[in-house]
Amino acid sequence: MKNSFLMFLDTFLGAWRTSSLVELKKLISIDYEAREIRNGDIIDFDYKEAINGWEQGFNFTKDNNAQWNIKVVSIFTLRPNETMAVISATLVIQGENLDTANLFFQTFKRYNKNDWKLIRSYIEAGVSVVHTSDVLSTKGGVS
Repeated sequence: MKNSFLMFLDTFLGAWRTSSLVELKKLISIDYEAREIRNGDIIDFDYKEAINGWEQGFNFTKDNNAQWNIKVVSIFTLRPNETMAVISATLVIQGENLDTANLFFQTFKRYNKNDWKLIRSYIEAGVSVVHTSDVLSTKGGVS
């Protein structure tokens, strides 16, 4: 299962890095649910709203000739058929990282041997890059 998930995650991150909405849609469950925390506000959304958000983000990336800086912080098994990946993502515009990043706690489910889908997300948006660097360097420890 581990190799199957890692191959899937590479595909998922590849679609994200290239801002391919067509590819990303195939990798997200129609039953997807998410919660985002932005500036202290809680926003819950579903598949349709998520696809709209990805489309806006990808359009912004393309319009600003930006690149995604995506780092996998941690991967662990939640259940026999579910795996979580903690991912830090920010944009690089004209060679400069933005001052903020988003932390994604992404839960993926395996439906059969190699059919994985993103089913849930918890997102902390607009986190200081300094704080995400702390998480990445301490392997999740508290400093």
